[in-house]
Amino acid sequence: MTQETELAPRLRALLEGLPAASLPITYQQAAEALGLAPPRTIQRVALALEALMREDAAAGHPLIATLVVSRRGDQPRQGFFDLAVELGRFPPDPDRHEAAYREEFARALAWRR
Repeated sequence: MTQETELAPRLRALLEGLPAASLPITYQQAAEALGLAPPRTIQRVALALEALMREDAAAGHPLIATLVVSRRGDQPRQGFFDLAVELGRFPPDPDRHEAAYREEFARALAWRR
């Protein structure tokens, strides 16, 4: 098991346990909440999020990864959108990604256990 696959369940638990009012969180906030130390903290969070996306897509669940965003905006990084398209969860047209993200964010927020 890699560090990222070991990190994924911890990240899922964190995202499921946070109050809805505190979401979304940034990649940096996720790294800090998980107690990650440099180097590669953001990259490790991103890889764990990708693992969660694959799990959620395979299970037909909303993508809980929508709950983590870049500090440079109110959406995830480009890699999220690329993988969401690859997994068949988002349309290929980038002009439709923002609306698809907003819908998926709402679904993930409502879905949390």
